[in-house]
Amino acid sequence: MNYLVWLLKAAIFFTLFAFALNNQQAVAVNFFFGTFWKAPLVLVVLTAFGIGLALGVLLMMPRWWKKRALQANPSKLRPAAASAESGNNTPSAPPDNTGIPRHGL
Repeated sequence: MNYLVWLLKAAIFFTLFAFALNNQQAVAVNFFFGTFWKAPLVLVVLTAFGIGLALGVLLMMPRWWKKRALQANPSKLRPAAASAESGNNTPSAPPDNTGIPRHGL
């Protein structure tokens, strides 16, 4: 099984390597005020991917920190969740049966 994983990794690497070799044409990325960046297409694609990856990680970090803090200190949970964990089995408010959907189109 380990050989199949390495074979898959090698196939992905060589596919990306062939993509990089086939896209060496210079392209110009135009910014504001007449500025531009001229670079090989594969470098432009790789840079855009890296910026998107970094932006996604940075935008998710506050949620990760909040989740990690809640796991480290469960007493900060909301009162309804804390009472459910403490064994207090009092029913919550009944569901809204007005017939109006809360989500959807």
